[in-house]
Amino acid sequence: MSHDPVITTTNLKKRYKGSAEEALKGITLTIRQGEFFGILGPNAAGKSTLIAILCGIIPYSAGEAKLFGRNISQNSDWLKSRFGLVPQEIALYPSLTVIENILFFGQMHGLYGKKLKSKANESIKTFYLAEHKNKILSKCSGGIKRRVNLIAGIIHEPSLVLLDEPTLGVDTQLRILIFDYLKALNKTGTTILYTTHYMDEAEQLCSRVSIIDHGRIITDGKPAELIAASPGCNDLGHLFLNLTGTELRD
Repeated sequence: MSHDPVITTTNLKKRYKGSAEEALKGITLTIRQGEFFGILGPNAAGKSTLIAILCGIIPYSAGEAKLFGRNISQNSDWLKSRFGLVPQEIALYPSLTVIENILFFGQMHGLYGKKLKSKANESIKTFYLAEHKNKILSKCSGGIKRRVNLIAGIIHEPSLVLLDEPTLGVDTQLRILIFDYLKALNKTGTTILYTTHYMDEAEQLCSRVSIIDHGRIITDGKPAELIAASPGCNDLGHLFLNLTGTELRD
């Protein structure tokens, strides 16, 4: 497996219109093929802004950002076919059934015919949705919606998956299912970029993390090495609080 850069950013900046302060203040990072990379930070640290830029949803203000060596500003179909996005918000059609949503997003990602049907059935089985597949999404539980939201972003087997708080509000059983699935996916060589507020998740899943706050990276490295290098810290949660403080963020 190659370890070529999949994501590279250089002095990446973003200022929203009307804002006096930059949301990103010069983010430089490199994520290589096959990494399970965590982006950690408090509310309003810049995590979701970074994800949105990498997906081409919003433009950046300065610096450079590349996926697979190509500038994101090209916004080409080739780039879009290489990654999958699982957003924090449920980005599905509430009036469609579970299976209709899965088929729709599969088609949107270029799957058709037998391949689409096979991938949809595989996803239904993997995420234990067989008894729910014909339910209208708006009448489904939050856990079902989370599972379908995940499927919608990975059904086309992208080589890069960007997940923004994918376990928000789910129960322990579903968290374990998602963890196990993502670990197995990463072992196949899929690069994963993962944002979370849950430090235990990052410590369990991520081979490397960057902690960002106020639009800047304040530390990065392997979780175990960062913890070992920080006196008095016995886990990633303690390290995170030491670096970002205990003040509540909105």
